[in-house]
Amino acid sequence: MDIFIDNKSGMPIYEQIYSQIKSQIISGQLHEDEALPSIRNLAKDLRISVITTKRAYDELEREGFIYTVSAKGCFVAPKNVELLREDNLKRIEQHMEEIAKLAVSCNLGYAEAAEMLKIFMEG
Repeated sequence: MDIFIDNKSGMPIYEQIYSQIKSQIISGQLHEDEALPSIRNLAKDLRISVITTKRAYDELEREGFIYTVSAKGCFVAPKNVELLREDNLKRIEQHMEEIAKLAVSCNLGYAEAAEMLKIFMEG
């Protein structure tokens, strides 16, 4: 599992860890029931606080991406198709909001924007 912390990013460190692990789970880089590094080991490897790592893991568990087994550690949860769909829908909405702002800023009409989307979706 590769995690990179960008100290220049405005994003909190726990959020960087959370989003990178989540992306690796969604993309299939991390597999169902695969063990994650212990909170302590990940913190040591990244040279950050254990509390920061725990916060990222807690958020992942709260959202159903990982689960914890007492005295064994944290593991990738079985993929919940609805959860993944919902997450992707949120991401699409964020991108579409940005697209709408850009379209308005350059006087791109709905029909033209819809045509552009159609082209991308058709391949």
